[in-house]
Amino acid sequence: MEKSQSRHWLFCPVCQNKTRTMLREDTTLQNFPLYCPKCRQETIINVQNNKITVIKEPDAVTQSR
Repeated sequence: MEKSQSRHWLFCPVCQNKTRTMLREDTTLQNFPLYCPKCRQETIINVQNNKITVIKEPDAVTQSR
């Protein structure tokens, strides 16, 4: 018989609302694009041991002539 895993909703790091993604306690994510339907933003995150870390991406640099 399989051991019961606890699951919980992943919350948006920008607006703190619930996303459509659920995590199990043994889930590990790396460079995961988390989309929030409420604030319509995508955030790159890492998840390890139920600890969420937001990855800061460098801003795009425009080329000038």
